[in-house]
Amino acid sequence: MRKSEPLVVENPLPSRVAGSVPTIAPSAAAHLTPEQYDALAVELDAIRDEVIGSLGEADAQYIHNVIKLQRGLEIAGRGALIFSLNPAAWMAGTAALSVAKILDNMEIGHNVLHGQWDWMKDPKIHSTTWEWDHASTSKAWQKSHNYEHHTFTNVRGKDRDLGYAVMRVTPEQPWRPIDLIQPLTNVGLSLIFEWGIAIYDIELEKVQEGTKPWAQAKQELKALWRKTRKQLAKDYVLFPLLSGPGFVSTAVANLTANTVRNIWSHAVIFCGHFPDGVESFEESRLENESQGEWYVRQMLGSANLTGSPTFHLMTGNLSHQIEHHLFPDVPSNHYARIAPRVREICERYGLPYTAGPLPKQYAKVVRKIIRYAFPGGGPKAA
Repeated sequence: MRKSEPLVVENPLPSRVAGSVPTIAPSAAAHLTPEQYDALAVELDAIRDEVIGSLGEADAQYIHNVIKLQRGLEIAGRGALIFSLNPAAWMAGTAALSVAKILDNMEIGHNVLHGQWDWMKDPKIHSTTWEWDHASTSKAWQKSHNYEHHTFTNVRGKDRDLGYAVMRVTPEQPWRPIDLIQPLTNVGLSLIFEWGIAIYDIELEKVQEGTKPWAQAKQELKALWRKTRKQLAKDYVLFPLLSGPGFVSTAVANLTANTVRNIWSHAVIFCGHFPDGVESFEESRLENESQGEWYVRQMLGSANLTGSPTFHLMTGNLSHQIEHHLFPDVPSNHYARIAPRVREICERYGLPYTAGPLPKQYAKVVRKIIRYAFPGGGPKAA
C-alpha cells in the first residue's frame, strides 16, 4: 500500500492504546528535512516501480510452486497420521503438517491476502477469493491488518496491533496493574495466536467501551464461528476419524501442528514489530503526512530478521518486515533482492535499519515485555 488520501478508522481505539501521551524519546528521523523526505520517497518509489514492472512468468511460477509444496506437505502429513499410533509416523506426519500450516499462513495466505499476486488475475490465487487455514476470516483479517495496521503502523491510538490491546510495549502506553502478568500473557498468546487474533479482530474492547454496537460484534462472531467450525471439524473430527483406533493420537498431532504454527508466527511477527530500535508515533504524525514521511514511519516502525533463504520462506518473507511495510503489495519473493538497496538508502539518510537473528531479536522482545510490565520504562533524565 502506498500512502494516498488520509484515512480514518471507523471507531476510536479504547483508552488502553490511546495515543495521548507525547513521545518520550526523540525520533531517529528528527534530522531529516522536507527535501530529504521527498528525495527518499522518489528513490523508494523507483524501487517499487521497477519491481512491479518486472513481474512475469517466473513470479507466477514461484507462487504456484510454493502452493504445490504446501499442499504436498499437507497431504503427506495427513497421510502419515492415518498410522499415527506408530511413533515414527506420528513424528513425521506432525512435522510435515506443521510446516504445511506455516507455509499456508505465512508465505501464501498472508501475502495473497495483501494482493501481492492479484496482478496475475488468477481467480484461484486472488485477495478477494483466497481463504486460509486460520481462525480469522479473510475479510476480518484484511480490515485489521491490511487497512488499520499497515496504514497506521505503530501510531499510538490508531494501530491496534501495537501490543494487541493486551500488552504494554511502549513507555507511552498507560500502565495498569494487570500489566504485571503480561510476560505470562505473552506465552499464552503465543500458544493460541490464531485464536487470539481472530477474537481480537472482533474488537470486543470497543463494545465494552460503548464505541461499537453489540449487534455488529454478534454478527462478526457468527461469521467467525462459521469459519472456525470447519477448521475444528477438519483437524479434530474428520481426519482423526480416518485414523480409526488412532483417533486421539491424530487429534493430538493436529493440535501440536496448530500450536507449532501459532508459536512460530507469533515469534516472527513480534520480532518484526517490537524489538529494540523500533519506534512508535503520536497521532499528530499523521497530519499532512507526505509519502516520504509515510515511508520513514514504516522503516522506523519495523525490524528485519536475518537468516537463510529457507528461513525467509518459512517466515513468509516477513523476515524482511521493513521491505514488506514499505511495499506490502509487492510479491514477497522480491524482498530479499531489494533489501540491500533499502538498507543502503537508510544508511545514506542516517536512518537505522534494525535487523538481527531471530533468537537475539526475540530475546529483546521478551526483555521489553518484562520491563514494561512495570510502571515507567522511558529514558532516564540527564
